[in-house]
Amino acid sequence: MILIEDVCNQKSKHLIKNDYWRLNGIEVKRYPLPIGDYVIVNEKIADVIKRKSERNVDIKKMDFIGTYSVCVDTKKDIQELIQDVCTKDHARFRDECILAQNTGVKLYVLVEDNGGFCDRKCTIYNKPVTCINDLFRWKNPRAFIWQGGKQKYPRCTKGEQLAKACITMEREYGVSFMFCTKAEAGAKVLSLLGV
Repeated sequence: MILIEDVCNQKSKHLIKNDYWRLNGIEVKRYPLPIGDYVIVNEKIADVIKRKSERNVDIKKMDFIGTYSVCVDTKKDIQELIQDVCTKDHARFRDECILAQNTGVKLYVLVEDNGGFCDRKCTIYNKPVTCINDLFRWKNPRAFIWQGGKQKYPRCTKGEQLAKACITMEREYGVSFMFCTKAEAGAKVLSLLGV
C-alpha cells in the first residue's frame, strides 16, 4: 500500500504518523495534492504518476483532480484548526472545502489533540477533545496568558465559538471534523481513508 502525503506538509512535523506507517509497512510518497494532506494511491493516481514520470514532467496538484474520492487533512492541534476556521485563513480553508464538495471528494479534517493544562499554575486542564461537542467545554490556553497584568489575548477564540463554526462548515460544505491524540493519528488517517 502506498500513501501520498502532500508536499506542503513539513516532514519534521509529522514524525509520529510517519513512524507508525513505516513500522506497518506503508510506503509514503510526497506529491502536491489539490485537496487534503493524505490519500491512498489508487489506479487513477498511479496512472497520473506513471504518465508524468514517463514524460519526465513534474506533477502539479491539479493533475490529481478527479482521481480520488476521499482524503484527510491533518491539523497539528486545535490552535491550527482555529487558524483555518476562525481567522483570515478561513477563506483559503473554505475554498479547499468547496473544491472538495464540487469534485465529489469526502474531506476529513483530523485534529490531533492530547489535552493539557491551560495556565501556568496548572489549575485548568483540557481533557483530549474527541468530537466537536467536546469543543464546547474546551478552554483556549491563550486566554490564560497574562502580560503586564493584562490578558495578552483577550479576544482569543473560545471553544464554543470554534464548535459552532465547525458545525456550520460540516453542514454547508460536507467536511467532517474528527479528533484524536497524536499517537492515534497514523492509524486514524488510514481508517478514514478506508484502510
